[in-house]
Amino acid sequence: MGLILLILLIILLLGAVPAWPYSRSWGYAPSGGIGLILLIVLILLLLHVF
Repeated sequence: MGLILLILLIILLLGAVPAWPYSRSWGYAPSGGIGLILLIVLILLLLHVF
């Protein structure tokens, strides 16, 4: 379960990178938010919470 969640969050992080011209003005907010969630999940996985 935790590994599937980790893989899903990594895919979401890659998809949130502002690559299209209309999304460049968004800054790092989408990928930063998903990155924060990814960091929390990684810490929980290392602490064996999942």
